[in-house]
Amino acid sequence: MSRKQDALDYHSSGRKGKIEVISSKPCLTSRDLSLAYSPGVAEPCLEIEKNPEDAYKYTAKGNLVAVVSNGTAVLGLGNIGALAGKPVMEGKGVLFKRFADIDVFDIEVNSENPEEVIKVCQLLEPTFGGINLEDIKAPECFHIEEELKKTMNIPVFHDDQHGTAIIASAGLINALTLVNKKIEEIRLVVNGAGASAIACANLIISLGLKRENLIMCDTKGVIYKGRAEGMNKYKERFAVDTPCRTLEEAAAGADVLFGLSSKGAFTPEMVRTMAVNPIIFAMANPDPEITPEEARAVRGDVLIATGRSDYPNQVNNVLGFPFIFRGALDVRATTINEEMKKAAVVALAELAREECPDSVCRAYGNVKFSFGREYIIPKPFDPRALLRVAPAVAQAAMDSGVARQPIGDMDKYVEHLESLQGKAKETLRMIINKAKCDPKRIVFPEGDNEKILRAAQILVDEGIAQPILVGNQEKIRASMQALGIELNGNVQIIDPSNFEKAEEYAEELFRLRQRKGLTLSEARRIMTRKSRTHFGCMMVHQGDADTLLSGIDTHYPETIRPALEVIGKQPGLSSVHGLYMMVLKKGIVLMADTTVCIEPTAEELAETAILAAEKAKMLDIEPSIAMLSFSNFGSVQHPQTLKVQRAVEIVKAKAPELMIDGEMQSDTAVVPEILQKSFPFAGLKEAANVLIFPDLNAGNICYKLLHHLGEAEAIGPILMGMQKPVHVLQRGDDVADIVNMAAIAVVDAQNS
Repeated sequence: MSRKQDALDYHSSGRKGKIEVISSKPCLTSRDLSLAYSPGVAEPCLEIEKNPEDAYKYTAKGNLVAVVSNGTAVLGLGNIGALAGKPVMEGKGVLFKRFADIDVFDIEVNSENPEEVIKVCQLLEPTFGGINLEDIKAPECFHIEEELKKTMNIPVFHDDQHGTAIIASAGLINALTLVNKKIEEIRLVVNGAGASAIACANLIISLGLKRENLIMCDTKGVIYKGRAEGMNKYKERFAVDTPCRTLEEAAAGADVLFGLSSKGAFTPEMVRTMAVNPIIFAMANPDPEITPEEARAVRGDVLIATGRSDYPNQVNNVLGFPFIFRGALDVRATTINEEMKKAAVVALAELAREECPDSVCRAYGNVKFSFGREYIIPKPFDPRALLRVAPAVAQAAMDSGVARQPIGDMDKYVEHLESLQGKAKETLRMIINKAKCDPKRIVFPEGDNEKILRAAQILVDEGIAQPILVGNQEKIRASMQALGIELNGNVQIIDPSNFEKAEEYAEELFRLRQRKGLTLSEARRIMTRKSRTHFGCMMVHQGDADTLLSGIDTHYPETIRPALEVIGKQPGLSSVHGLYMMVLKKGIVLMADTTVCIEPTAEELAETAILAAEKAKMLDIEPSIAMLSFSNFGSVQHPQTLKVQRAVEIVKAKAPELMIDGEMQSDTAVVPEILQKSFPFAGLKEAANVLIFPDLNAGNICYKLLHHLGEAEAIGPILMGMQKPVHVLQRGDDVADIVNMAAIAVVDAQNS
């Protein structure tokens, strides 16, 4: 759970807010300027004037969605107004971009008059390829969407209604399959009569539920024929002849219970009275109508889904709206109709029934997902969702006659969608999820540092690691209080000066270093007063911690030296080595050695390559290794190039299964066209993702330039070759860097 200040800092640090507009064309020269604006811009303007459809050819309209809200029903916050709702709408734009590469302008309309919201959207039609209505209260949201769908020729979609309905319906289809019930025979009770509840009811009826088998309840009880209090025309459509007047009465004998209401609305007694194999979708956020633990305590045969990510079967709208709009935009659909929504339902339901690939399981900590009571809805970060839902929606748009630009080759379209998925962030998320699967004890010798404390809060909240903070307890606790950090006993704080194992640690350090000139008294001083890094390394060495992360306040050698003295390098290695993970827009590249070996021998270069390949596999990256030089495959004969050639030979002899080649120049390594055209004999068939530099000069210079000038995120240094996992922070690392490195340290400890 994030803290208030963390959320405020996230939104206010650096460039304010969460979004920016970036030019997709160069604008560096006077010629660029004349093409981007006057006089060149007149040409596409005139073409669009002659043929309005050319707006999709010459502008961003076809990939641009408006997220429109008046802030009258912001999730969990209520009617906070248009301006206060802006951070939510920006966040929605981030999700569109992240999951489906759709650009978004958020439009906050300062009016609670539905006619004014309608007019604003209608006037904006020339700008956008689609409109996502968001956080508009019922019943006004129904009228707004209905009117816009009638009067506009671009897709309009109220995600609060249909997004929830689509994901929940997909889950319901699969749940019914598992309990061997047919949708046309079940009895469904929906608690809630707002936007999402009514949309769920409508969609499930269109999927086969008999209207007379559905009972809807609101805060006043069952919506029955003849009820006058609290009714409107949208609720009236669900009024049924029934003697039931309360939710408790309606739930008795029901097959399915849908909750789109509030915490605790479903009681254990309601669950007890439901039919055999009851299905419950408790979708109130952040707290469900009933928790899975509470429901299962009453009924062992219950199948339950919630809106929570920490329970199985999460109903999460992010599985829907990005991909639905992606498919609709790509065929220039004039609307998002019922056929398109049902196509999304079927695609998601079928995806959950497919065998879950190892890549998805690894992304969630090697948990094996298979279709069953704990897995009826795909995971929100399943990259296959884009590849299934968007094509299904596009096909439904074509089949139902609302597509203005049909897709001719669906296989090529799926390949195009695959190219939109950035692999770099997926890898980072996989690392964090893998760490969360089996959190390890990670010792921070600089436990009183503010950034370390803030990172520890995140590590505890997210379940990534079990932090151990080393330092003066009073000082650490005072800093935590000043920073508003509440770790609630979920972190261990150790003061070396009074630690119960201090003498044991000193004696072990003396044993390790007695023939290196260290006395027992000096070992005691190091352990209790002089070096918290030595102390932290001894915790790892003695098994009291699983890994160590240090260096935020010290120079790099000051962390590595204690680690080597206490833990030591792996037997048989000539040295330890350093690696950086560079996160680029197009993917991840590992660079080594960037931090340790100054002038490596051929044998040390080979060690670096083999260790880097092991780390790549640990991070679920299939290594393609390039040994870099200023020469391409013998084009220059020089002692430096001969050294790299020799290193390649050593690696191929020791690890023949690795995809590696060299020596080669850096552009040869990363541009497949150069490799394939000029060097077809090379052992690499694709761009290298592990780059081994011939010396520390080259590696260190390259990664820092790439980080600062190429805007690559640098994660590291990742230390390789230690007997137990130890990792180093950079001075100046921010909290996010520390969290990323901690996740890598935990995964390293898991593999150790």
